[in-house]
Amino acid sequence: MKKWEYKIIDTDDVPGGGTFKGKSRDAIEAHLNQLGEQGWEIVSLDALDWKLQLAFLGVAKREKS
Repeated sequence: MKKWEYKIIDTDDVPGGGTFKGKSRDAIEAHLNQLGEQGWEIVSLDALDWKLQLAFLGVAKREKS
């Protein structure tokens, strides 16, 4: 039987930006690709693009080793 671990992911995990600057699309994509390289699969993602400030909140999972 497979066992999973879960991780809450959000914009605060992405380097760069600032309190009022937001994160770039490239920085967010790089962060999500890094999670994929670590074996995480995004199972839920809610994204917001508001006044050129990108934000997201989601859940990722990977099989426990």
